[in-house]
Amino acid sequence: MFTGVIREIGTVEEVERTADGARLRVSAGVASGLGAGDSVSVDGVCLTVTSPGGDAFEADVMNQTLSVTTLGTLDAGGRVNLEPALRAGEPLGGHLVQGHVDSTGEVTSATEDGFARRLRVAVPEGLRRYVAEHGSVAIDGVSLTVAALEGPEIRIALIPHTLAATTLGAAAVGDPVNIEVDMIGRYVAHLMERSGR
Repeated sequence: MFTGVIREIGTVEEVERTADGARLRVSAGVASGLGAGDSVSVDGVCLTVTSPGGDAFEADVMNQTLSVTTLGTLDAGGRVNLEPALRAGEPLGGHLVQGHVDSTGEVTSATEDGFARRLRVAVPEGLRRYVAEHGSVAIDGVSLTVAALEGPEIRIALIPHTLAATTLGAAAVGDPVNIEVDMIGRYVAHLMERSGR
């Protein structure tokens, strides 16, 4: 379980691809606190650390994950948002994020707004009913508030801290992003559908 509050931007040192999947090696300060078997969110995708090291960690990514998230397009030198798993007693600063990406979307607009930055992100049709205005959504693992719903797009506003502490500060039109809808909204919708409401 994660909160969507990014701890660090890591750098992909190596991507080893085979027919079986891929192994990522990511350098980051948070690596020193990770052990084998720990969960870490990489651009919003929950991965299991296989080889921890002092200044880097490795994680395996199966083909299914590569095909439905942006991790399939990562190359050495890429920058990724990192968040270690939430530990008991730590504050929940964002919202509950599982690291189970629902789909990818695409940045359709990026405009400056004073010290903030506004992004529009196209959301796949099947996810739109789980997204509420002023509700929560995780984009590339970052907990964000939906400023507005506009047809097939959501609008989000990024404050200076988010711009500096995450990769969204460099997001450009056409960039793919990982989307995880609010899990509470998803479960409420599922229960209502099952009850026939």
